[in-house]
Amino acid sequence: MSAPAPSPLAIVDAEPLPRQEEVLTDAALAFVAELHRNFTARRDELLTRRQERRTEIARTSTLDFRPETAEIRAADWKVAPAPAALNDRRVEITGPTDRKMTINALNSGAKVWLADFEDASAPTWENVVLGQLNLIDAYERRIDFTDPKSGKSYALMDAAELATVVMRPRGWHLEERHLQFDGRPVPGALVDFGLYFFHNAQRLIDLGKGPYFYLPKTESYLEARLWNDIFVFAQDYVGIPQGTVRATVLIETITAAYEMEEILYELKDHAAGLNAGRWDYLFSIVKNFRDGGEKFVLPDRNAVTMTAPFMRAYTELLVRTCHKRGAHAIGGMAAFIPSRRDAEVNKVAFEKVKADKDREAGDGFDGSWVAHPDLVPIAMASFDAVLGDKPNQKDRLREDVSVAPGDLIAIDSLDARPTYAGLVSAVQVGTRYIEAWLRGLGAVAIFNLMEDAATAEISRSQIWQWINAGVVFENGQQATAELARKVAAEELAAIRAEIGEEAFAAGKWQQAHDLLLKVSLDTDYADFLTLPAYEQLVG
Repeated sequence: MSAPAPSPLAIVDAEPLPRQEEVLTDAALAFVAELHRNFTARRDELLTRRQERRTEIARTSTLDFRPETAEIRAADWKVAPAPAALNDRRVEITGPTDRKMTINALNSGAKVWLADFEDASAPTWENVVLGQLNLIDAYERRIDFTDPKSGKSYALMDAAELATVVMRPRGWHLEERHLQFDGRPVPGALVDFGLYFFHNAQRLIDLGKGPYFYLPKTESYLEARLWNDIFVFAQDYVGIPQGTVRATVLIETITAAYEMEEILYELKDHAAGLNAGRWDYLFSIVKNFRDGGEKFVLPDRNAVTMTAPFMRAYTELLVRTCHKRGAHAIGGMAAFIPSRRDAEVNKVAFEKVKADKDREAGDGFDGSWVAHPDLVPIAMASFDAVLGDKPNQKDRLREDVSVAPGDLIAIDSLDARPTYAGLVSAVQVGTRYIEAWLRGLGAVAIFNLMEDAATAEISRSQIWQWINAGVVFENGQQATAELARKVAAEELAAIRAEIGEEAFAAGKWQQAHDLLLKVSLDTDYADFLTLPAYEQLVG
């Protein structure tokens, strides 16, 4: 299909960036414009449906598998076979698409790199555009990087040793204010997908791979259907065979957990698998059941491990669903960042990572995520021990798994309570993450963990939930707005003392403090922290 001329109403409202003309070509912008005209209205309708679903949950305080799709769940069907480049996914590394990370992730030894334009990337225009440029440069093998502080140089290894890229665009709820067509901003998801697909689909085919995607924040099978229609349109537009695109869907919302089979069905010819993401999943539970009473109150986030009964129901159902339908099941994140100074901290953390990955491999997952290259060999060993020479274990059907609707929301099956230390931690991590995000950083090392936007979401959601539920901590103090303000003020003072007056003044600390309190204390719960945060993001 020949590309139409770019719309005269296309507006790029941003300061020019170096080499942006290589990304924002007339042809690429014309493609994004066509995506916008064809699909943004449906995206708007689906966002409205999310609100309607949330209203229904508030009324009933329950969820169930959908009766209208029972025939799909009962029918015998499989997703398309995995392409060779995505058949072995035993370890996947995640991270943003800055130049250094692009090289290190591709060189990491992981089978897959999740190149992240979503939760690990603050959506400054520079990150959006230059992240695309870095991927183009990587595929053309013209990327290198020299660290200005250490002088260390980075370059790509041989092509056969590089990870396969699976790119994650932004979620449906985010707009891209710097790019407008027909008088309105384009959804960030269409900007990220459109620029990447247009520039790289054929490049990737020529490299023996393809345009592969992770789809975030999906809440229903109808949202998966929209993505499938976008894939069909995009493949026709650039003239590549249908089914070249592959998508892995993150099951990181509680509503999607009840529609896993339907989501795979809607993406059938383009489905590569499902992934279990813990922090966003917990955030979604709080968001949807925030007025459901005490039985839905989550304890401290670190107390909710993947072995919690309701989390185990979710992960085992995911494995069974994927393997029943011939799709990959990808496990959760190991977020530990190794310390260069404390070998004992590393020893304890590495043992926890190994136990987590051993459990996932033993449960039937085909692969799992890590946030740091040093964790790749640990996770690899766990999956090698189970898989051997096999690329995956999709032949393990897990027919022993039986999950009832109530099992997925049995929050009170976990024997743990919110603690005062948990409140302090939520304030500490939330403040430090938001400050970095407002400076344009989406992947942030905090207390030896790599945190992203999902961390801030669960942190502020727990503060909100505990206050609104009137939680009384073990020290006798009740969770109140006043207590949260006190803890936040103490944290701000501690940060000022820790980093010094000059560094404090140069940062966004007061702004981060204020924003965290706003989204934690407002009666009107914000659907996503990143919506008000984006209004304050410079660049």
